[in-house]
This record gives sequence, structure tokens and C-alpha cells, in this order.
Amino acid sequence: MGVTTVKGRTLNGRVETLPFINPATSEQFGEINTATLEDVASARREMAAAAKVWAAKPLKERIRILRQLQALIIDELDDITAVMNMDNGKSRQDALIEIFVTVDLMTQYGKQAPHWLRRRRVSPGLQIFKQCYVDHKPHGVVAVIGPWNYPFVLMVPPIFAALLAGNTVIAKPSEVTAATGAMIESLFKRVPELAPFVRFLHGDGRVGATIVAATPDLIYLTGSVATGKKIMHAAAESLTPVIFELGSKDPMIVLEDADIQEAAKWGVWGAFYNSGQTCVSVERVYVVEAVYDQFVRAVLEEVKRLQVGYSPNIDNKFDMGPLTFQRQIDIIEDHMQDALAKGAKILFGGKREGMFMQPTVMVEVDHTMKLMKDETFGPIMPIMKVVNETDAIHLANHSYMGLGASVWSRDLQRAERIAHQLETGSVNINDTITHFAIPNLPFGGVKQSGTGRAHGKDDLLQFTTSRAYVVSKGPHPLDIATILRRPNTYHLNKLILQSAFGVTPQQKLKPLQGLITETPNAGSPNVNKFALVAGVATAVMTGLLLLSRLRKKVS
Repeated sequence: MGVTTVKGRTLNGRVETLPFINPATSEQFGEINTATLEDVASARREMAAAAKVWAAKPLKERIRILRQLQALIIDELDDITAVMNMDNGKSRQDALIEIFVTVDLMTQYGKQAPHWLRRRRVSPGLQIFKQCYVDHKPHGVVAVIGPWNYPFVLMVPPIFAALLAGNTVIAKPSEVTAATGAMIESLFKRVPELAPFVRFLHGDGRVGATIVAATPDLIYLTGSVATGKKIMHAAAESLTPVIFELGSKDPMIVLEDADIQEAAKWGVWGAFYNSGQTCVSVERVYVVEAVYDQFVRAVLEEVKRLQVGYSPNIDNKFDMGPLTFQRQIDIIEDHMQDALAKGAKILFGGKREGMFMQPTVMVEVDHTMKLMKDETFGPIMPIMKVVNETDAIHLANHSYMGLGASVWSRDLQRAERIAHQLETGSVNINDTITHFAIPNLPFGGVKQSGTGRAHGKDDLLQFTTSRAYVVSKGPHPLDIATILRRPNTYHLNKLILQSAFGVTPQQKLKPLQGLITETPNAGSPNVNKFALVAGVATAVMTGLLLLSRLRKKVS
């Protein structure tokens, strides 16, 4: 039986394996066995059992153990970047940037997790004889399904965050970058105190589907919109919660008062970094017509300086490496040909040799083209002329995705005003992509770009469930909950409601007026002046207590 060595596809044979293929050289440099149905079932059982042990460890202990992983990553930097270079074709420095962002996040989370995860007191409202608080509990077993474009920084941090929050993890790296996935697995196995609480399952979409069918307690996916929809559909069967970070079509807006040279320089970087295979890359550019020609000339000057190629060395002269695998090339080619057929023009690039594609600049584009609507995920920078900022905002929002955006202007107040009108998860003013590297800044999308948030407090807490607790010595006679449950106290409860929640002075004073002028109904013996006084006193006491607490918070 013959075998195939296509990147991202299993080999034919009795035992299926994933090949490690360098996209720059097409050379195979290893392989790994894919997970079986039994492997998935076993991992699910083992991680469910281990979850109770890991969650029971004090947070301080989990932080200590996870710091061992961080130390190991830093010790093994050069070996890690070498594997990523062969697996992805990206430069060693670009691989190092992934690690830099990862360990920065690990450091920040280790410092702030005790504050983020601590027990939080909650006001009991009118039930003043009770104490309330919220604890954050782990989900249990979290499945983390990672992508191929940034196989380290989009895989290790969610695993780390899930573990830090007290969960165990089943991890499925992308089959396209299987060597990086195997390397990450080896790092976790080299930390003996951590290894029992993580399982790696390698394979293609079939393994991912089996993991979803195994009903983990939470699924965390970084991938395409199409993959997200498939997983959501499958997870709906068991109502398994899913966190998504999906694709996008990030716009860049260049206003007439922008620094054109800077906008061109960093716009080009944002469009072609990692060969355009970035979820927040510059995928479409809208330039106000007053500076359109100037901007296009500046972009062409920048693009002509870019060198395309591959080197395994740390010192590397190339700006762009290869595309990672054939399926993505097919999408890029389809978008380019569709745009050309509808009237777009190529000003630079457009050619490809094997896995290496020239940085490509296209103009005369519009929203009838796939290139301006769907995620291209490749080294094409389409530039569209717009009349003014209103036109730019309208076109930027004309998308079913919304992960990031950038706005370029010397007037920061104007740029911020525009940023707040964009329908996207994050906006970078006068820069591109770099907002992703800020560990405490929430990162995520709107529309079909995702549901969750990576980075910061929101990231860590999404790996937990909030549990509410109410503590008291038992129902107190003057507790509002006790009074409300006492039979035949409608009138009393009405007066308390008016006093405590009245919007106008007349509503708040009505109980006192009733106390003075109304005679208790003889048919309702429980409604007497003593009860009225008690009710009013309760409302007044509650108001004073809440006012006192508010003053303490302010001070």
C-alpha cells in the first residue's frame, strides 16, 4: 500500500500517523501516531478522575507547578523555535515572538490569578441578616483545540489558563503543525507534577469530532468560522459550552490626516507578517481619497523591500516565509482570481513558486469580491478608495466578522471616535496586530468572529463557573424574606416595597401617610399598627444600612 506525505493529512497504513513536513522544503522530518477512539475515551476518563485532584490543590500550589513549565519553556527557547521553524516555515524570530507573548501572559496570570479568582462578597440587598459571596469553580475537563498558524501562542496559553483555574485539559493540536503539537506535549510531560493533568490527542478533524462527542465539560476552539459552526452544532447535542476565537476580515482605515509613511510601513507589516496567516492581519484597507494615491505609492515602496524565502538559522534575512499548506493556498488563489475576474488589478506581486507567494498589492477592489468579504489568510493587501470617514466606517462594518481593526490619524480624539463606531472586538489606533500581545487586554471578536475573550481577567474566569452562596443563622423575623413569606401581609409588603423602591418622594413617603391616616382592616388582623411600624422601620433600617455600606465603599 502506498503512503501519502501531504501536510495535514494522515498517512495510509495499519496505524495512522501524521507526518511532520517542512512547508519550505517539502521534506518530512518525523511523524506521530494519531489518537484512536479508545485513546479519546481513555483520556476523557482519566482527566475526569484527575480533575478532582487538581482542583483540590490550593491556587498557590497550582501556580508553583505551572511556573516549572514556564521555566522549562525559557530554558528550551532555541529548541522550540527550531521545531516551529521547520513545522511552520516561519523565521526563528517570529517563533520567538510567539514564546515571548506566551511567557509574558504566564507571568501576568501567575501574579494576578489570586486576585481574579478570590472569593467575592456580594451585597445581600434587603436581606440584611444574610451574608453572600461568589466563588469561582473549575468546569472540570476542558478540551482545547488549537490552530496551525500560531501553534504555540494560541495553544499553550489556553491550556495554561484552564489549568490555572483548576481544570484538567485534553489538548488537540492542529494536524497541520503536528511537530509543534508533539513538542508542546513533551514540555508538559517533562514537568512531573503537571503531566498527570493534561492529555494530548493528535490527529485530524476526526479526532477533534471524537473529542467533542466525548462531552468534555468545556470546549475552547481557535480556528475558522466554518470549524466553529461544526463544533457548535455537535456540542449542542449535549449542551456542552463552547468558547470560540475564530476568523476575521480586519479593516484598516487611513484618514487624510494620518502619517502616511508610518501607516504604509506598519500596514504592510500587518498585512504580510507570517505571510498574512494571522487572524488579525490587515485584510482590507480603506483610504480616504485625498491621500489614496500617496498611500498606495508608499505601500509599494515598502513592499518592494520585502524578501521572501526560508532559512533555518537564527540570523535570517527574509521577511516572509512559505505558506503553510496547500488547502490555504487554494483559498488565496480563489480569492485573487475572483477579484481579478471582477475588475481588480495587481500593482505588485501575484505570483507564486511552490509554497512561496509574493506579497501582493491589489486595487480597484469592491465588496462584490471574496477578497473583501471572506477571510483570505494570505499575503494579499487589497486597498480601496473611499470618499470620507463615514464611507470608511460603513464599509469596515460591512462584514459578518469582527475581530480587530486599525485606524490611522494624527488626531487621536478623532481616531478614538471612529474606533468606537467600528463593530469589532478590538481596535488598534496607529498600529497593527500588536494589541494581541498585551496580556491583560481582552482579545476576542463579535459577530461570527467568536464568543469568548483571550487574555486578562475575562480569559481566566471563562474557565470557571460562578457559584453563589448565602449564609445565615436562619430566617430572622425582621428579614425581608421572612416578612414576604408570612401569610396575609400583602398590605405590609406593599408599604415596604413603596418605601424601599419608590422612585419619587411621594412614593417613598406613602407608607408614612398610610400609617397616619389609614385604619387597619379588621378582616386582616395581622395588618396592625405594630406591623406597619415594623415594616417601615425595616425599610428605614435597610436604607440606612445600604447607605452606610455605600459610604464605606466610596471612602
